[in-house]
Amino acid sequence: MPLQINDQLTIPDAELDWRFGPSGGPGGQHANTANTRAELVFEIAESESLTDRQRELLDRHFGPRIRVAAEDTRSQARNRDIALDRLRERIVMALKPKPVRRPTKPGRGAKERRLRAKKETSQRKSNRNYRASRDE
Repeated sequence: MPLQINDQLTIPDAELDWRFGPSGGPGGQHANTANTRAELVFEIAESESLTDRQRELLDRHFGPRIRVAAEDTRSQARNRDIALDRLRERIVMALKPKPVRRPTKPGRGAKERRLRAKKETSQRKSNRNYRASRDE
């Protein structure tokens, strides 16, 4: 079943590389014999389902590949679903357009606070000066 990221992007199963292994932690004999840990690798550079812009954004954000793992449950099928969800979330987050920052000037209150802080610092430092008495 292909991984549906959004309306414009679907990743086919052939581009997803699955690896399974034993989960860590306690669990008795079942944990020692069952390969319930699911690891999913998506090669960004080799994907044919991505546009050049999407490939560039993902490569800048993740590098040449995205690797997610899930060993949350004792079921391999559930861990596969969790890994797919994590991959989807990471890709959606990386492809989301970043808000444009519009620089603003500091307000009058900020300017006054800055000048007051500078004046207090100057006063504090000038009070540190040792002035020898001229009585000698």
